[in-house]
Amino acid sequence: MYKPLEVAKDIYSVGCRDWDIRDFHGYSTYEGTTYNAFLVLGEKNVLVDTVKKDFADEMLSNISRIIDPTDIDIVISNHTEMDHSGGIPRVMHVIGKDKPVYCSKMGKKNLESHFNQEFNFQVVGTGDELSTGDRTFSFLETKMLHWPDSMFTYLKDEAILFSSDAFGQHFAGDMFFDDEIGDEIMPHARKYYANILLHFSSKVQALIQDVTKMGLKIDMICPDHGIIWRKDPAKIIQAYDKWSRQEPSKKAVVIFDSMWNSTTKMARAITSGIEAEQVNVRLMNTRKWHRSDIMTEVLEAGAMLVGSPTLNNNIFPVIADVMTYIKGLRPQNKMAAAFGSYGWSGEAVKILNKEFEAMKLDIIDEGIKVQYVPDNDDIQRCFDLGVKVGQEIKKRC
Repeated sequence: MYKPLEVAKDIYSVGCRDWDIRDFHGYSTYEGTTYNAFLVLGEKNVLVDTVKKDFADEMLSNISRIIDPTDIDIVISNHTEMDHSGGIPRVMHVIGKDKPVYCSKMGKKNLESHFNQEFNFQVVGTGDELSTGDRTFSFLETKMLHWPDSMFTYLKDEAILFSSDAFGQHFAGDMFFDDEIGDEIMPHARKYYANILLHFSSKVQALIQDVTKMGLKIDMICPDHGIIWRKDPAKIIQAYDKWSRQEPSKKAVVIFDSMWNSTTKMARAITSGIEAEQVNVRLMNTRKWHRSDIMTEVLEAGAMLVGSPTLNNNIFPVIADVMTYIKGLRPQNKMAAAFGSYGWSGEAVKILNKEFEAMKLDIIDEGIKVQYVPDNDDIQRCFDLGVKVGQEIKKRC
């Protein structure tokens, strides 16, 4: 059971840890996740977000260790994805369906579609405020970060931002604050951004600029997944600013799969060529690395090289899976090149180049294809491609 945690005076984290989840709709969660919810006590008691349906009773049990759940006066739903809204029907059944649920306009539509129940929805938008007597909550719509309904809730006097799915991490551990875990949390935050928010980087940039113009003071960020940023919330905001700019670094990622190790040999030679230029490189076999871990490495890379054998006049199925996943997240400002072995038709490189074109990546080389097993000359060509990529990365990054 999750022990309610007082994050500030009369403000409690009452969510739940999901220790066992290992796949979050295609995202690997090796260390589980949390579904954070926050109870704000005052003249009116406010519950900010809920949890996944299966954890609703556990959350209510957490709340009961602080107050009688029926004493909750208001529910705020920042985001209607079911890992945060799934517990709403259970909560409303306990506290009374007549009590208000504050949400965005699209949030109301989504909650009605999810649950087909009549709740006392109160629609709010950017700039709207909710006064509960001793506290003031203000709302900021964050459409497409990462759903159309998404919004932030800001507790004005306390300068606490309840940030929904932004600034989070899929991490369930025994540390709850940034100052407890330190830099160990940043790889989790980077993976979260790469796999959930990268697609919306332009909106992240716009949001950061808007918040800066508003001069919004933020002393604490409470996301709906992972740890709470209380010591240095600027750290994760600065990281989002960097990641959302998609500025490439001196790093390449070589992604490949192979049937009889011919494409493997090519991938290793290319990697050696990149290393010869003293450029960082990650060699990632798609059957050894999860797609979400590959995407995390692609986030800050200056170049992405993809190798596939030709199978049934197409690219290898596992490569197709990874390419579809990466394409959907829309990485930008990257060079790309394809390579692969084949038996008699050899379409893989051509198909990969079309994928790169669709992703608007800079194809640095027409690619290398080798029939059957690469010989010494083929390996040298692959090495030279790696050198070419490494040299170009150093010029551009």
